[in-house]
Amino acid sequence: MAEYRKSDTASWDAQEVRRAQEEPPRKHTKRRRRRRMNPILYILLVLLASALLAGVGWLLMSDLCAFNRGPIVEKTVEITADDNMGDVAEKLHQQGLINYKWFFRLFAGITNAEEKIGLGTYTLNTDMDYRALITGMRSTSGNMTAETVRVTIPEGYTVEQIIKLLAKNGVASEADLMEAAKTADFNYSFIDNDSEDISRLEGYLFPDTYEFYVNTKKPASALDKLISTFNSKIDDELLEQAKARGYDLKEIVIIASLIEKETDGTDHGKIASVIYNRLDGEGTRGGTYGMLQIDASLLYALPGHTGAVTNADKEVDSPYNLYKHEGLPPTAIANPGLASIQAALEPEETGYYYYALGKDGRHHFSTTLEEHNNFINSGNYGG
Repeated sequence: MAEYRKSDTASWDAQEVRRAQEEPPRKHTKRRRRRRMNPILYILLVLLASALLAGVGWLLMSDLCAFNRGPIVEKTVEITADDNMGDVAEKLHQQGLINYKWFFRLFAGITNAEEKIGLGTYTLNTDMDYRALITGMRSTSGNMTAETVRVTIPEGYTVEQIIKLLAKNGVASEADLMEAAKTADFNYSFIDNDSEDISRLEGYLFPDTYEFYVNTKKPASALDKLISTFNSKIDDELLEQAKARGYDLKEIVIIASLIEKETDGTDHGKIASVIYNRLDGEGTRGGTYGMLQIDASLLYALPGHTGAVTNADKEVDSPYNLYKHEGLPPTAIANPGLASIQAALEPEETGYYYYALGKDGRHHFSTTLEEHNNFINSGNYGG
């Protein structure tokens, strides 16, 4: 029997310890079985997801292509310089022209709609798909990314004054605007497209605040914007009122322009009553005989005139000289605001045939020539 040595045991123990440290302990794990989904349930989920996607896709495509919109209805949408594509989508949605604003904005981004849609008021309808809506808001004068300028047209400005104001604000050159006023065709029955005089637009450029493209390529479109606003203000009810008074639209606009140039800002209805009393009344109050004798009309025929109207001025041979010619001038003498148009349609009922401006800045009205002359000589006359 070999001799037992403690050193052998110690050496074996050390080797076993090292081996134990080098080899990780074995884990006794149990195999877990994976649960398989029921094939029928899986198929149902796939079919449900496909149906949902197909349904959403159909709704989006129906909106894109304007399917199932029902009866065709026209809507008006105004695009201003303050609008972005989100605002455009909101306006279309409010008018019932689209259902999904986010989807329209996505389509607009893909098709670069901002480079096509222009500022203005557009008539669209529910039968238009996305592409037709964008095309329907196209402007040849500029687009939503173009530079614009806001211009306020004062009431009582003439066509010439409006053109100068637009040119001053960089809408187009004065020469180009003047040429458009003379020769451009405007699609309105009340505009005489056969005439080449700017007076054909007088009275129809509605005073308001507008957004214009800077350096527009089509100056006629800037003028058309003002005419379009006028057209929108004159509805069938106003036309019936004019007809009931025995006047057509042109005559009402001429009367409104006379009121606009003569009013002190508070007496539109009284000025209108004097005009109608002289046109339709007895015509014998102090020898008026249908003569309007309005200075503002005479001054329209004397561009550049300064100071008060003189007796020599009253001898000028012009159809706008209502001291020599009975009735109305041939065209409006300015572009009236809505208050003057309304006064022309609904004048106050008075017995006045005369008025004169007092030192207080207000008009004083008289029934007879004697009353009128007494005011003129009273020291309160401000003319």
